[in-house]
Amino acid sequence: MKSLSPQAISQDVLAEKYLAAGEQSEQELFARVAKALAAVEAPELQAHWEQQFAANLACGAIGAGRIMAAAGLDTKATLINCFVQPVADATNGFDAQGNPGIYTALSQAAETMRRGGGVGYDFSNLRPRGALVRGTNSLASGPCSFIDVFDASCTTVESAGARRGAQMGVLRIDHPDVHEFITAKRVKGRWNNFNVSVGVSSAFMQAVKDDAPWELVHVAMPSQAQIQVGAHLRETGKDSVWVYQSLPARQLWDAIMRSAYDFAEPGILFLDNINQDNNLWYAEQISATNPCGEQPLPPYGCCDLGPVILTRFVREPFTSQACFDMEGFAAAVTVQVRMLDNVLDATVWPLPEQQREAQQKRRIGVGFTGLGDALILLGLHYASAEGLAQAEAIARTLRDAAYAASVELAQEKGSFPLFNAKQYLKSGFAKRLPKDLRSAIKKHGLRNSHLLSIAPTGTVSLAFADNASNGIEPPFSWTYTRKKRTADGGEQFYSVQDHAYRLYKALHGEDAPLPDYFVSALELSASEHVAMMRTVQPFIDTSISKTVNIPADYPFEDFKHLYMECWEAGLKGCATYRPNDTLGAVLALAPEPDKNQVPTQSENSLPAINSGMNTVIERRPEGPLNAVVDKIEYFTHDGARRLYLVVSFVVIDGVERPIEFFMPVGQTGESQQWITATMRSLSLAARGGFLDKALADLRKVAWDRGPVRYGHKTREDGSRIPLWHDSEVALLAYAIQSIIANRGQPQPAPSTAATPAPSNSTFMGGKCPECGAHAVIKKDGCSFCTACGHIGACG
Repeated sequence: MKSLSPQAISQDVLAEKYLAAGEQSEQELFARVAKALAAVEAPELQAHWEQQFAANLACGAIGAGRIMAAAGLDTKATLINCFVQPVADATNGFDAQGNPGIYTALSQAAETMRRGGGVGYDFSNLRPRGALVRGTNSLASGPCSFIDVFDASCTTVESAGARRGAQMGVLRIDHPDVHEFITAKRVKGRWNNFNVSVGVSSAFMQAVKDDAPWELVHVAMPSQAQIQVGAHLRETGKDSVWVYQSLPARQLWDAIMRSAYDFAEPGILFLDNINQDNNLWYAEQISATNPCGEQPLPPYGCCDLGPVILTRFVREPFTSQACFDMEGFAAAVTVQVRMLDNVLDATVWPLPEQQREAQQKRRIGVGFTGLGDALILLGLHYASAEGLAQAEAIARTLRDAAYAASVELAQEKGSFPLFNAKQYLKSGFAKRLPKDLRSAIKKHGLRNSHLLSIAPTGTVSLAFADNASNGIEPPFSWTYTRKKRTADGGEQFYSVQDHAYRLYKALHGEDAPLPDYFVSALELSASEHVAMMRTVQPFIDTSISKTVNIPADYPFEDFKHLYMECWEAGLKGCATYRPNDTLGAVLALAPEPDKNQVPTQSENSLPAINSGMNTVIERRPEGPLNAVVDKIEYFTHDGARRLYLVVSFVVIDGVERPIEFFMPVGQTGESQQWITATMRSLSLAARGGFLDKALADLRKVAWDRGPVRYGHKTREDGSRIPLWHDSEVALLAYAIQSIIANRGQPQPAPSTAATPAPSNSTFMGGKCPECGAHAVIKKDGCSFCTACGHIGACG
């Protein structure tokens, strides 16, 4: 294979996120990780396995981010990426089953995130809003109010490695507060540190198909007010539950689907599919997943992950002899099983409960990344019959090699303590194993209860795989511009290319057109995305993190059917993304720049006000002044607005200076006293020589009614993105800066054609450092701005 020089972004991400102090290269990092994980072997075996692990890392079998960043360092950070934290219906302490109450669970979660782990929770045990709290003779505030508390805690706890801890919140479909949960993220800024999913049962899905009623239930007693409006006790054999409400299943289903259609959340977990396929069906019940959804886990369960980079095993890419080295891939998987098993003994555990859980079951998650690019290197279309067949062959080899390695490891080190051959082999997944593997498991046991997981790879792909496609996904785009903050507070822009695209251009020349098998995520239909999941999932004993991208005009009725199709296909969950007026596009593909267009100034390109403007003007000159009248068209949560701004200039010592600011009142129905006051204050600031500071201060003013869209920014690649401001005051300060910066230059009206006006729905997510929109969400483990496509930190 042709050797490619590293991309600048890959080198920088490697250095910033993974290289330890004193390390200069990937090879030194691999040596550190290999030594640390071989250290748990018997003394006489350590040197051998250190060499084997280092060689396997070099060939593409790497650890997940926590392993690569922290193994072998003298820190207290965990090597485990994600956990599930139980939460009991109690304030503090532990319930009869040993599950922690709300604030005890919060403390445990904070410690886990502080050590570097993300956390998933099932909040379904918490009693509904309005339910009776006997101990205090009060009414419950409901699980959604406590998710607010967990979300706020995550904001204040910085994870090891200087990143915020990711979280997943789950609520069952039969919980009385499920509708509030489904729609919670329609409130701007709510649960920014959470992904959310609804846990649905097969009974609910059948009720949707049959248009049957659905009961919302809980064991907690309702208040008298709730009983008076219909809440009642339902006897179910030895147990009883309170029925808080009955409603059509399709009404709830439509609420979930509409929210997912508009906001990309909540996702859906098919809990019965998860538990029926669970190898430990006899020892645990699963009701939640880690934050990215690839690991359904029991209380205190963890995901110990390590992907294998598939592009490393393609031989003779882009030729008629191109093939996938199954033998080499299987060998890498075999060593990877042992390395990840050792992680369980080498890591620091945030909580003793997590360590006990891991030692009892020894869950690991060998996976792969770069599937989309590997298929391209083989000349296969992602969704073609040949592409799906190749993906199936890779997944089958992954499964068989991993399970065979775990059997061999069990003979050497012993099976996981909860192993019960008769029960284990009854699981839905184990029944699909080849006969020889089932026989070997029955005879020799198994070292690890679960072995396989396909996770998002985020910055791991950037640092170690030359930006190969993420996990099971097809490439999202062939090239994009990424902005990264530098250590000195500045900004650096990178041109980032997909690995397969880079290699093809290197082999065939920059002008060579891409063959038809170069297909990106947005060019695939929803059913083609699902087809890949349906093909691979039967070979994965946990789950797959994948997002089904659909176009903005995808019909809502088809969208609902897509989720039903996923359930009927036996998938364990589903997440979709549809660009829309509220969210925008996840990652806008760069259009060809218009060379005749005068680019709109951006906040980062606005020049500082000339130092000659710092002198004080004692008084306004006599007579009329030259002035600029600018029409400002912008968008708020209420829709489009228009204002006129007048800026007057005067020439002093050869320098043209703004001196007066005026905005006619009565342009909207609201009181505009703040406009008059702001204009007078700015006029005084201009004469006093501190206009630059005054404008900078106004740019920081926030508005409790949400952000405001005005103007555009032109990226280095020529693409234009809308700019967002924290308030109307902030946008006026920006508009004045623009007028001053463009004085004497052609001044185009700020275009709004590239992005539709926002609907009356509120925006969601954290604030984007590039465009200012409150629209940053987590997608496939990375922070994405849904307004401008900025890619931030990846978990």
